This record gives sequence, C-alpha cells and structure tokens, in this order.
Amino acid sequence: MKRLFSAACVIVISAVISPPLFAQWPAYPTPAVPKGPDGKPNLNGPAPRTPDGKPDLSGIWEAARGPGGGQRGAAAGGGQRGAAAPAPPAPVAPAAPAATPAGPPLATFFEIGAGFKDGPPYTPWAADIKKKRTQDNGKDNPDAHCLPLGLMQLHLHPQPRKIIQTPGVTIILYEAQGGVRQIFTDGRLLPNNDPQPWWYGYSVGHWDGDTLVVETTGFRDDVWLDVNGSPLTESGKITERFRRPNYGSLEIEITIEDPKSYTKPFTVRVNQRVMLDTDLIEFICAENEKSSLHYK
Repeated sequence: MKRLFSAACVIVISAVISPPLFAQWPAYPTPAVPKGPDGKPNLNGPAPRTPDGKPDLSGIWEAARGPGGGQRGAAAGGGQRGAAAPAPPAPVAPAAPAATPAGPPLATFFEIGAGFKDGPPYTPWAADIKKKRTQDNGKDNPDAHCLPLGLMQLHLHPQPRKIIQTPGVTIILYEAQGGVRQIFTDGRLLPNNDPQPWWYGYSVGHWDGDTLVVETTGFRDDVWLDVNGSPLTESGKITERFRRPNYGSLEIEITIEDPKSYTKPFTVRVNQRVMLDTDLIEFICAENEKSSLHYK
C-alpha cells in the first residue's frame, strides 16, 4: 500500500535539510558565542545565564540527528541556510556532545515510543486509534492539513525552533507551521476553570535548580504525538524538563500522562543542538497547497 502521507513527510524533510536556492536572511553572527583558542565556537563551553543566574535557553535549536550531521548551513558554526551562490566554506565547529546517555529512551519524529521494546503503554482504545491512523496513511494528521502539530512533533521536527526567554514568559517560535507557544514563568497556576482546549495547551513553568520544569494541560481531544498517530486527549498532561548542560546542547525530558490513552505515565527524551549565525525563515503551509487533493 502506498503511504502518501509518509512519502509527503520524506519530501518535506528532504526539502528542509537541503540548502534552499535563496536565503531569506543573510548570515548574521550569533553574539557572545564562547570561542576556543583557535577562535572557533566552543560548543562545550558553559551555557549562558540570565542576570538572575538561571541558564538562558534562548537561541535557535534543531533536533539532533547524530554528531556533525543534519544542520542547515555550517554545522553549528556559521553561515546562512543556503545562498544564491555558495560562499567559501566556513570553518566547521566541533559538534555539540550528545546528551547524557543514561536516562529515558529517545523519541523519534515518527514514533514517540521508538526507544521502548514494546512501545508506549497504550490503552486498548489508544492502540486502536493509532492502528486506524496508520492504516489511513496518516491522512488526518493535522500537519497534513496545515494545522498545528502536537508538541512532541514540534520538538522533533526537522525545521528549527527559536526560544526567547524572559523573566515572566518563555516564547518558542516554531518554524514548522509558524507556530507560537507561550510558557508562563510568572508564578501563575494552570487554569482550572474548564478553559477552551488549545492545540498547544496551556503551559506554566518554574525553575528547579538549573532545570526549567514546564507543565501543560488543556489540550484538544485529537492531538497527534508523532507522525504515526500516537494520541493525546483532553485529559492529557505533558511535563517537560529543559536543561542546557553546555552552550551547544539542549536536553528535554518529556513525561506523558493521559489515562484515556496510556495505562501509566511514560517518559522520553529529546536532544537538540544550537544553530549559529542563522534565523528562522517564513513558513506558510497553505500557500499553493495541493497535497490534500491526493489524500485517500
């Protein structure tokens, strides 16, 4: 059986990681990057900190796909994402080290439970939902209809995201689908007044030492956690623990709780690495969209 949606994903990913014909932004050096004795970026250097001493998560981040590979532009070292005419290659900085090997299994863009021997602890209802979504070739994935992706897909999407950290709110701008997420760190609690469900839910965060702990509830009832259709419902809760162990690495542990979909909470891990001398580019999904004509 042809998997139209999966094929479309492969096309999108190939387009994303290939240099575009024209850059939307000229290269602009990322400020305050730690440098080694040779003058090259030192991604093993200390993470930046805010005036109140907290790690600063701000920056452009992409999902890590192995040492030295998968970056658009120079590998965490410099250069715009594509150009009309290629410039001489910039010195390549050493790749950021992988996240701590110990800990929860790594999730993947297509399968949140890829690191579990028997997959996530689905309830019978959730197992049936995922099976149907897979059999339908993922045609109802919100991403296939230019609608917002689930948070797990956004964590792992090949297109980058930009974190802007301020004392009272941390903003994440996702290049994929042009998404905007607010994580409030001003002391407010999660809403308990039966709020309108949101694609990204309602997120509040607090610092536990050098870890930003983010709790999110208030989701819609039809969230896809991965491309293969692992569900999350309105009874779900996601808890994320963001850590920046050095300048070049971001580690995120994500715990999923949803009694309708999973028999018990489970935790997975996502590794991201910094992108230097670049910025997000415009993403308008519905412009000239013709893929939906072929969904079956």
